[in-house]
Amino acid sequence: MRRLWYFIIYSFCGFLLEVAFARAIRHPKRDRKCLLLLPLCPVYGLGACLILWLAPMARSPLWAALAGGLAATAAELLLGAFYRYVLGVEFWDYAGMPGSLGGLVCPAFSACWTVLSLILVYTVHPLVRAFVSLIPAWLGPPALILLGADMLVSCVALRRTGTTDVLRWYAPE
Repeated sequence: MRRLWYFIIYSFCGFLLEVAFARAIRHPKRDRKCLLLLPLCPVYGLGACLILWLAPMARSPLWAALAGGLAATAAELLLGAFYRYVLGVEFWDYAGMPGSLGGLVCPAFSACWTVLSLILVYTVHPLVRAFVSLIPAWLGPPALILLGADMLVSCVALRRTGTTDVLRWYAPE
């Protein structure tokens, strides 16, 4: 259940990062969540879990950064393709950026993920690991059921409507 909590926590941190980024660039879409009910961005949870899976294999911070950047970019590419080709929606589009691969990934954001992976592995994750160790085991199954149900309902809603607007918490301006 530890990995479930890591996924949830890092998906929530990704949501917070996305909201802060949207505010900083004054983007009209203020809400950056990818699920109907929970304020989560699963691409961050998946990316963080992949980074943490690879981190113990890295022999130095340089290798940890490179592996982390590649892992996060792979998560972004996989989930971006899933959203686009399976659900028919797009949460991000890097098409106008240099080196973009189908608008799903680009070198500039891969560089950001590389730096963030170092911060994750060496600063954030030790704190999160300590926090997760305090979560009672009985909370795991209900959390898994809630997350799974929200993912399923969100996928159906996204596929049915073809727009991420179905996930908004607020009325459009």
